[in-house]
Amino acid sequence: MACTTILVGKLASYDGSTIVARNEDSPGGKFEPKRMAVVMPADQPRTYTATASHLTFDLPDDPMRYSSVPDALPGHGIWAAAGFNEANVGMSATETITSNERVLGADPLVEYAPARGTEGEEGYVPAVPGGLGEEDFVTVVLPYVRTAREGVKRLGELLERYGTYEMNGIAFSDAAEIWWLETIGGHHWIAKRVPDDAYVTMPNQLGIDYFDLADAEGDQVEHMASADLRAWMEANHLNLTMLAPHVVDDTLDDIYDELADALFDADDDMLDDLDNFVDDVREGLLAGDIFNPREAFGSHSDSDHVYNTPRAWYMQRCLNPGDGWDGPDAAFGPESDDIPWSRVPERKVTIEDVKYVLSAHYQGTPYDCYGRGGTDATRGAYRPIGINRNGQLAVLQIRPYVAHENACVQWMAFGSNVFNALVPLYANVERMPEYLENTTERVTSESFYWANRIIAALADARFHDNSAHIERYQEKIGGMAHRLLRETDAAVEKLPRDEVSAALAEANDRMAADLKRETDDLLGRVLFTTSLAMKNAFAMSDN
Repeated sequence: MACTTILVGKLASYDGSTIVARNEDSPGGKFEPKRMAVVMPADQPRTYTATASHLTFDLPDDPMRYSSVPDALPGHGIWAAAGFNEANVGMSATETITSNERVLGADPLVEYAPARGTEGEEGYVPAVPGGLGEEDFVTVVLPYVRTAREGVKRLGELLERYGTYEMNGIAFSDAAEIWWLETIGGHHWIAKRVPDDAYVTMPNQLGIDYFDLADAEGDQVEHMASADLRAWMEANHLNLTMLAPHVVDDTLDDIYDELADALFDADDDMLDDLDNFVDDVREGLLAGDIFNPREAFGSHSDSDHVYNTPRAWYMQRCLNPGDGWDGPDAAFGPESDDIPWSRVPERKVTIEDVKYVLSAHYQGTPYDCYGRGGTDATRGAYRPIGINRNGQLAVLQIRPYVAHENACVQWMAFGSNVFNALVPLYANVERMPEYLENTTERVTSESFYWANRIIAALADARFHDNSAHIERYQEKIGGMAHRLLRETDAAVEKLPRDEVSAALAEANDRMAADLKRETDDLLGRVLFTTSLAMKNAFAMSDN
């Protein structure tokens, strides 16, 4: 499923939070309605059956409560998407990613094979279950883990045991750290800790570009992987790293020069640390410990240059604008295969920055589909991030400066991100507001999901006429959101612990009521503005 992800380490965020955010986009040709939900321990299955793969297995008997964003229509699985559990662990699953023929040949995906023939008759072949997938991951992992690292380990064990039928990237967060896991073929996986002072961009493409096998096999400070990864890679000739000493030296000399230039005012100790880092990398490369997973396991297809890499280019262009992203001398262009997986931002990243980049349509470039610059060809050249098929955006924020009970805020938006607004919901509650829970197949403005779908379809048709309405709505909701969080945090600080959850649920209800009022108002404004362009509009009848 098409998605876009950004991860923000705690030293890179505006308030010291870890932030995990992902657009979940509907598959081509249809909408997949989404809703909010809280799963109580009594409602969590003890035996789980995957709809797509028909895999059945037992789950532990001690699940925690957790929030989620499941599909609204029954019949094809849960697709819980994103949420927090009671231990303040966040999980987002999944970002569909790419692979290549060598990986898929070395460890084929575990796909469901239906039965052939008639049971009891000669030649009958029973069905063979497939592995796990996006439909399943949050449900079978999130209720059972108490740290982000535990999330990586539990999912890794499940992948090694049951396999997967697709390539996926999954994020885990707690107050201390964020981990990103990528599946490799049917049973293998790697995971990397997001640097605290950096952000990560992921546009439907295998992304990790630096991995230390020695760390993954040892202390696991920043890397984890399936236990046999090194041997499997060697057996299948998957490591594409050039290990000739002169190639390593030339590459590291270039890296050193770039870093030294960036640290032009650094003291001697910092330069000594840089020397030691480069020496460690040289040693790791020559020992076969360090490699580039994107080169080994990912893809660089022509379609990536239209669909995937431009999104990473634009997100990093927004958060590091001083690096120079345009023109023939730019270090990276929209079709570059080597855009970094992680980067230190020029300033700290806010919730509003996250929303902006995950709503982007290449504003300020010739590729803006709503722009007046460029040409017809450039305006349609690349797949936008804010696309008509955005289904939901979940921004998982864990704030370190408030109590455990109200630390986790699940910011939510439904529908096309160009035309919607983020609303904060405290996650440590037993229910979500009806306005975000009540999505059904019926299209109605009483549902936050469908209201945003209607607004987007109307506003898109007259984008420039409606853009001011949309921007005022987004700013107003954002201001109300931050005010509600500030006032609620202060109020619950004075409450007995057993009353906090109910107070947070009431705050969510107030936010939802304000949201509905403002969304209804926006719908009316957009409806009227767009109706002025109707072909039967006739000014002489106005009086």
